[in-house]
Amino acid sequence: MKIYQFGCGDELHSYKKSLVLYFCGKRKVLSTGLNHGGCRTDLKAVFNNDGNPGPGMEFLMRAPTYREHLDVIAGEDLGLDIQSCSGFCTAASMENASIKSMKHEYFTVTAVVTAGIQGNGGRIGDPACYSETPNLKTEEVRKPGTINIMLHIDADLPDGTLTKALVSCTEARVAAIQELLAPSRYSNGLATGSGTDGIIVVCNPESENTLTDAGIHSKLGEYIGKTVKEAVKEALYLQTGLSPKFQHDILRRMDRFGVTDDSLWKLFSAKNTLPGSLPRYEFEHRLDRLKTQDMLVTYTSLYAHLLDQTEWKLLEPKEAWEAGKRILKLAGLEAAEKADWKPDTESVEEADWKPDTESVVEWMVRRYMEGLLSLITKENASEADECRWHS
Repeated sequence: MKIYQFGCGDELHSYKKSLVLYFCGKRKVLSTGLNHGGCRTDLKAVFNNDGNPGPGMEFLMRAPTYREHLDVIAGEDLGLDIQSCSGFCTAASMENASIKSMKHEYFTVTAVVTAGIQGNGGRIGDPACYSETPNLKTEEVRKPGTINIMLHIDADLPDGTLTKALVSCTEARVAAIQELLAPSRYSNGLATGSGTDGIIVVCNPESENTLTDAGIHSKLGEYIGKTVKEAVKEALYLQTGLSPKFQHDILRRMDRFGVTDDSLWKLFSAKNTLPGSLPRYEFEHRLDRLKTQDMLVTYTSLYAHLLDQTEWKLLEPKEAWEAGKRILKLAGLEAAEKADWKPDTESVEEADWKPDTESVVEWMVRRYMEGLLSLITKENASEADECRWHS
C-alpha cells in the first residue's frame, strides 16, 4: 500500500511489515545499512523492516549473518533486487512510524522514523557490550530498541554536503532524546541513541537546485533538525508512550541512578525489620500516590541535574550537596536535609575521607532515597490520621 508520495515522484509503500522507499529516478544515497551501505548512486530503493516476531517470541535470523538476513528480507519478502537496495531492521512496528515533511522554496525535507529505546537506550561512550573479533557474530549481541531514520531531501547535494546532512540528522536525533530525558540502560547518563540506530539519507541529483550546506546555520540544516526531531519524538510516543507526560514521574527521572520501586523497597525493608511495618502492597500504593506529584517531580528533576553536573565535573561535590540539601528540603524529603558528608563504611575515618565524583553521586542518591522513604512513611501516617478523623 502506498502511504506517502514525495514531490519528486518517489513513493513510500508499506507491506510485509516493512516500509519501502522506491525511487522514480537516479538518487544519491548515504546509508549506514550493512547491505550496500556508504555513499551510492546505483540504488533503486531503501527499506526499514520490522523483525519483531511477536510478544515473548525470540528474534530469529533467516541467514547466518545480519547482512545476509537483510538480503533475504529484501529479495524474498519485499521483491527487491538485493544488489540495488539498502536497508535495516528494527523491533519497532511500521504502523508506529512517523512521517514529517517541510517544504522550502528550493527543496523539501521529509523524515520517516521508527523508534523505541526503552530497552536499548545508551549514551555514547558507555561501557561496550562486546569487542568485535573475526569470529564474532555481532547479531548475537544485538538488543531490541532502535531509532531508524530515512531522511529524504528533494535537492541535489554534493557528497560532502550529503555527509553533513547525516551529521545534522544525528544531532537532531540526539536533541530529541535529550529533550525527553530518555535514560541510558548501560550507565546512569542520559541516552544519546541506541546501540543499533540506523540512518539513510537520500538526495535527488536530478533536481535543478543544488545545496552546499546542511549544517546548523543553513536553512536545510534547520529543516533537517525540525523534521527529524519532531518525527523521532512522535515515533517514540507511538511505539512506547515515551513523552513529556510519561516522563513526569520521579522514578523515571531517577531510575538511571538506581532509584526504582525494588531498590526503595529493599532499602525500606532493611531499615524496618520489626513486625507490623508497612507491607509491600501498601508501600507500592504510597509510592504510586507520590511519584507523579508536580512539585516532587520538579525538585527531583533539579536534583537529578545536580547529579549530572557533578559527574560532568561542572560542580564540585560540596557545592552540589549544599544545593542538593536545599532541593530536598523544598521537596519535603526532610530526613536527608541535615545530612553532612561522611564515609559510607565504618572502616574509613571521616577526617580521612575524600570522596571522588562517583562516590559523591552514589552518596547523594542514597540521601534522596532515604528522604523519599521518610516521605512514604509520612504519607502512611497522614492517611492513618485522616482515617481516625473520619471514623
